Amino acid sequence: MDKKLVIIPTYNEKGNIDRIIHKVFSLSTIFDILIIDDNSPDQTAEIVKTLQKEYNNKLHLIEREGKLGLGTAYITGFKWAIKNNYDYIIEMDADFSHDPNDLPRLYEACAKDGADLAIGSRYKNGTNVVNWPIGRILMSYFASKYVSFITGMKINDTTAGFKCYRKKVIETIDLDRIKFKGYAFQIEMKFKAWKHKFKLVEVPIIFTNRQVGTSKMSGGIFNEALWGVIGMKIRSMFKNYTDESKIDK
Repeated sequence: MDKKLVIIPTYNEKGNIDRIIHKVFSLSTIFDILIIDDNSPDQTAEIVKTLQKEYNNKLHLIEREGKLGLGTAYITGFKWAIKNNYDYIIEMDADFSHDPNDLPRLYEACAKDGADLAIGSRYKNGTNVVNWPIGRILMSYFASKYVSFITGMKINDTTAGFKCYRKKVIETIDLDRIKFKGYAFQIEMKFKAWKHKFKLVEVPIIFTNRQVGTSKMSGGIFNEALWGVIGMKIRSMFKNYTDESKIDK
């Protein structure tokens, strides 16, 4: 049986963490969960530790010293997943903006339909975002179009953070060379997978703004994505991605 891991980074998610964990484990498709908690003052990690008694070896926790960035959280999770021989590795937010019911669809896009990276896309079929202010929708939509234009990737939702990777994608990308630490990390991982000629597929989802807790989005995060993508594209012109690969695909 395939081993499937859902990685969920957390910071002050006590209002969501127990519900999201219970929901993932209630699905008919079996997933393990790895929580990466950045020393949440609201004791998110303590809630996870309590739930570990209920879910035995299916729920895992890595506690970090503080807020070290979304990208480094996922890289920590990726390395742990490879070490523990997971076949499919999924990124998901803790706040229900990513619907756990879509997890099987992302997994099946890879396991059954041949994708190497399945992207939960807000913009595959129009704009499917609920409860966002119109300004944020426009910023997100045009940021994705901008990234697609600069990089050449034919992807509608280049900034999406709900994704399923085949193990070989994570093994191939040199995680220690990933430069972005914030939300631009999501762009860079797609770009690296695309440059390595993996098959990227968008799976339409409905994205719902969080109901509980506080958003981690900021202007600085947006600027990193806006300006950093140009440097990423320029650097890519001088790289041999075959040489960077760590395994033969």
